[in-house]
Amino acid sequence: MDIAAITSAWVAGWTVSRGTPPAVVEPWGYRIDVGLPGHVFRHVLPHPDAVSVGKLCAGIAERGAWLKVMAAPEEVTPWITEGWTVPDDPGFMMTKRLDPSVRPAPPEGYARTTETRDGVIRVRILAPDGTLAARGQIAPTGETAVADQIETDPAHRRRGLGANVMRTLEAAAAQAGAETGVLSATTDGMALYDSLDWYYRGPLTGIVRTA
Repeated sequence: MDIAAITSAWVAGWTVSRGTPPAVVEPWGYRIDVGLPGHVFRHVLPHPDAVSVGKLCAGIAERGAWLKVMAAPEEVTPWITEGWTVPDDPGFMMTKRLDPSVRPAPPEGYARTTETRDGVIRVRILAPDGTLAARGQIAPTGETAVADQIETDPAHRRRGLGANVMRTLEAAAAQAGAETGVLSATTDGMALYDSLDWYYRGPLTGIVRTA
């Protein structure tokens, strides 16, 4: 998959995962109406440049508007105008060939649940006391599936829970017909995904209207 196909798959799966309306195709990429405080909408640009980013920045006044561009922060920063900020934590687009057979048992003492609702597969791992220890979800959309909102409670880290959630999601998505997984990793998440054989495909930088 090239970066345009990866971006298209990520946008399609992300909208399903987050329950937003389908993305609108624009000349520069995609627009997603998110409708949340601090995240009103986002424009996704698979092939950004100074002209396209600068034009969007100049034409958008709403606080909480986001641009997501497939370029590194140091490349993007000179393109933005006053009132826009590049957050500190960069993103990393990653993909993986999914395996329907890999679904290990949770660590001893933990319980795992898997459910599918509104096209999204959700996995939760509960601690021995019944509290939520780790979670994640994945949205299959045909041949691809987007993993999203992978979280492990700090009190339960370094016990393999994040890996267990991911393996379970990957297998479930593959069994639903998806062949390739797509995700946007944070700096903290990169080590986990690297250990699970996800491959880095390019940078993803967020730009937010703050003023």
